[in-house]
Amino acid sequence: MADRGGFGRGFGRGERGRGDRGRGDRRGPRRARREEEEKWVPVTKLGRLVKDGKIKTLEQIYLFSLPIKEHQIVESFLGPTLKDEVMKIMPVQKQTRAGQRTRFKAFVVVGDNNGHVGLGVKCSKEVATAIRGAIILAKLSVIPVRRGYWGNKIGKPHTVPCKVTGKCGSVTVRLVPAPRGSGIVAARVPKKVLQFAGIDDVFTASRGSTKTLGNFVKATFDCLLKTYGFLTPDLWRETRFVKSPFQEFTDHLAKPTRLSILDEVDKPPAY
Repeated sequence: MADRGGFGRGFGRGERGRGDRGRGDRRGPRRARREEEEKWVPVTKLGRLVKDGKIKTLEQIYLFSLPIKEHQIVESFLGPTLKDEVMKIMPVQKQTRAGQRTRFKAFVVVGDNNGHVGLGVKCSKEVATAIRGAIILAKLSVIPVRRGYWGNKIGKPHTVPCKVTGKCGSVTVRLVPAPRGSGIVAARVPKKVLQFAGIDDVFTASRGSTKTLGNFVKATFDCLLKTYGFLTPDLWRETRFVKSPFQEFTDHLAKPTRLSILDEVDKPPAY
C-alpha cells in the first residue's frame, strides 16, 4: 500500500501524491501555452494602454486606483522578477445529497522581492487547476509595499515604516521595525510572504489560531496592505492633480481596435 501514490506524504511538499507516475514529455503543451501567452489580446482599456506602452509602471495604475482585470498587465511590468510559491493545498468538502464532494483549495503567494506582493486563493476539483487559478488571482491582487528605516536613513529602505497590525479570523499579526541586519524574525509562513515583499529586517508577533495557515497568510498580507493606508508627515506635500490615463489617452482609446485584433488572431503561428 505504501508503494502507491497518494498515501505517502499527503499534501506536503514534494510530489504531492503523484506516486511513481512519470511526468512525461511536456514540451508540446508548454510550448503551446507559451505561444498563447505571447498572443495577449487585451480586453480592457487599461490592458490596451499597457500593451501599447502608454503606461510605463505599475505605480501609475496604483496612483489612480485603477482595477486590474488581466493578469498579463502585472506580468508585463514585473515579468521574470515575479516569483510564486504554493503555500498550502488543502482538501475541502461539501455535504450533498449524493455524498461528500471534495475539492482542493490552493494558497499561492507571488512577489518580486522588491516592494510588490500578491496573494491568491482558489478552489477547484483538481489540484493543478486550483494552483493555476490561485497564481492568476495572486497576480491580479499584487499590491505595493511601503518600506522604511529603523533609525538613520542610510542606504535603501530595509524594514516596515512603522508598527502595523493585520487581522484575519482569530489570527492577528503585528510587524515591528527592526535594525539593519536583524533579518526576518518570523514563523515559516509570514517569513515567505515578507521575503517576497522585499522586506529584509522585521520583528513579528502573532496571536490566535496560527495553525490555520490560510488566515495566517491573509493576516500577514493585510499588514503589508496597510503600510500604504495612511499618510505620514514626509508625505504631506501639496497635492498635484494629474489626469487619469483614461483621460490623458482618450484619443488613443477611441481608435477602432477590432481590425488589429482580428489580424493578430488570424495570423498563422510562427514555426
